Amino acid sequence: MNKVQVTHQPLQSTDIKIAIIGGGVAGSTIALRFAELGLDSTLIEKGPSLVNGPPICHLHAGGNLYREICDQQCLTLLQQSIDTVKVYPQSVNIRPTLIALPKTDHGEPTDLLPRLEKLRARYSELVAQDSGNKVLGEPENYFKFFSRAELDDLLDVTPPEVAKNDSDWLVTFAQSVDLDSIKFPVLLVQEYGLSAFRFAAIASLAIEALPSCHLQTNQQVIAITPQKNSSGWQVSTQHHQSQHIAHNHFDYVINACGFKSGEIDDMVSAKRKRMVEFKAAYVAHWPQCQGLWPEIVFYGERGTPQGMAQLTPYPDGYFQLHGMTQDITLFDQGLVASCNNSAQPQLAKRFIEKIDKQWPEQLITNRTLGSIGHIAQYIPAFNTAKVAAKPLFGAQQIPGEDADLRAADVSFYGQHYARTEIVKASSALAAADAILQNLVDCKLVKASDLGDYLTEHYFPVSQQCSSAEITAKAIALAEQRDYPSALAKNL
Repeated sequence: MNKVQVTHQPLQSTDIKIAIIGGGVAGSTIALRFAELGLDSTLIEKGPSLVNGPPICHLHAGGNLYREICDQQCLTLLQQSIDTVKVYPQSVNIRPTLIALPKTDHGEPTDLLPRLEKLRARYSELVAQDSGNKVLGEPENYFKFFSRAELDDLLDVTPPEVAKNDSDWLVTFAQSVDLDSIKFPVLLVQEYGLSAFRFAAIASLAIEALPSCHLQTNQQVIAITPQKNSSGWQVSTQHHQSQHIAHNHFDYVINACGFKSGEIDDMVSAKRKRMVEFKAAYVAHWPQCQGLWPEIVFYGERGTPQGMAQLTPYPDGYFQLHGMTQDITLFDQGLVASCNNSAQPQLAKRFIEKIDKQWPEQLITNRTLGSIGHIAQYIPAFNTAKVAAKPLFGAQQIPGEDADLRAADVSFYGQHYARTEIVKASSALAAADAILQNLVDCKLVKASDLGDYLTEHYFPVSQQCSSAEITAKAIALAEQRDYPSALAKNL
């Protein structure tokens, strides 16, 4: 896509200049939200490309992966996920999630029912308010329980290639899982997949096409200082291959640096309590797999050897794996908190080296094989899967002091400074909306100029990206980052 002029931009002219530091999911989404409206936005990313952070694979349309979070967080994630599907439909892998409880688990499947009924009722309300919200299928089909007898009936069924009804998603599950190892009923819920590479492709293509957005890659922010006699900021950047330092003035600064947000907060002396957690997911190839695969989650107690196991399908027999144990996705001392002297939690050197450099080959092999074995305790045939790539990894920030927080968006400091604090990708739009409202509250933008687009999402350029060009760009990004191209394709 070439630079294009949006014919119906709400803001045809504005003098304010906005800096967005960090080109991850949050920063890229905010840059698109603002540039689509005509706001002059500069996106500063220290790496060579966009959306290259913690592993994304799941659209948390109800937060059902997390038994430990409150119902309100689940309802918030439902709303945010619906908005994300509407804005970025080409980044979504439309297939349900199947949740099973091992017999070793302390809970019962029906413990989930009260929350699920609240989520279904809320989804019905949202669809009644706006038919465009019906992006997760029919509300009455948001979730469904299946008994042991219903799965037994699928044992001799030929695995279908296309799902015509919900039970089609359970055929391969019924025929592959050790059904004697899990409790019944099992739960099928309409929580879809979210492709990190397709998300990155959409952001890259649209930002290239938007004249109001100026992308600066390979640029490290080294200082932010308040401007004298104004409420703006001077942002100093340095290219990673040059000693030259550039100084630019911005009226508003958005800190979207993810787990490094504390470093920017420290530059402006902004106190903030937060945690950072290093995590990893693993990539396996299992070409022997057949039929349709939903995402599969086996509940378990986080941090124990029986921690949750998560199997996320991609085309061509590739799978992304999580295991919420200290030997797989979690790491000893991988969760750290900020202190009184700094807003930046300090990860141990070994985690920073994994993020900035490379993983040792033996560690990749050991942890990936461990994740394969973790899944194989429930799906025995999966033990033939092979290591397919380096891990998908990164660190995520969690604002405040609650390690179970999953629904968070943004906070503000002083004048004309915001920090995004998303934990899940689907919260990025909510962060963008809140900052846009703050621009109005600060009188940098007139609400009357925005009209309905202050609250309605306006992404005409982002949504004109074709499936073919998104796929091509996503595959190129995957290959540049040494991952299988299957992770960039739609199911």
